[in-house]
Amino acid sequence: MNTNSLSCFFDAHCHLQDLRIFNNVEKIICRAKENGVVGFCCCGSTEKDWNDVKQLSYSYKEIIPSFGIHPWYIKEKSDTWEEKLIKYLKEVNNAGVGEIGLDHKLDKSTFSEQEIIFKKQLDIAFEYKRPVTIHCRNAFGSLLEILKFYGKISYGGIIHSYSGPPDLIKKFEDFGLALSFSCSITFPQNKRSRLSASQVSINNLCIETDSPDIKPYECKEDLNEPKNVTLVAKTISSIRNISLAEVAEYTYKNAKRIFLKDKS
Repeated sequence: MNTNSLSCFFDAHCHLQDLRIFNNVEKIICRAKENGVVGFCCCGSTEKDWNDVKQLSYSYKEIIPSFGIHPWYIKEKSDTWEEKLIKYLKEVNNAGVGEIGLDHKLDKSTFSEQEIIFKKQLDIAFEYKRPVTIHCRNAFGSLLEILKFYGKISYGGIIHSYSGPPDLIKKFEDFGLALSFSCSITFPQNKRSRLSASQVSINNLCIETDSPDIKPYECKEDLNEPKNVTLVAKTISSIRNISLAEVAEYTYKNAKRIFLKDKS
């Protein structure tokens, strides 16, 4: 059932190329549309899935592709990964760079290489004027230091599934980044992310599912789907004490500004 016939939602971060759901994408997108979801940013994580992301964007005009090497998969990269990334960005002129970033929940021995690969991908994003999608777990201090070196992220981007402290929000916004909140905030015990979602500027607020992972609270289905981004919107509506229509309006507009360069 459509959550709100007048509202349009944009899932700012999902992985429709994930092999657990890839063969069912048509039905998944149909269910999302039935719930008012009209846009998706589909993020690649490794060279192995970039072509699937590209093909999805060719098959469904609602999908904005993004190509990147996730910190979890840096050991899998080829010697020519940079050339391949640039090739995909040249082929797909509306593509972003992501999912990229830092993850300090991984083994400490990987931190240095994570930072090197992250910086190289930021360089490419700057050169080709593309928005970035940043993964950050337990590494917000390190992320800020890198951003201080680069300065404002000129072509925009998001920190996806934001889990950092509320007091860093303004700093990340000052670097030109929006903050995106996933289905994790539907869990009542996730007090820090809920507090952050209440404090981020409405013009820098995005919503996502991180589908097929991070299932929403009390979800009975095996995997998460973009249709559930409406549950994130409902939670934010309650947290911020604004209407669901307002959440939809602002988050849709913000995602379009970042991923579609829509300045209206």
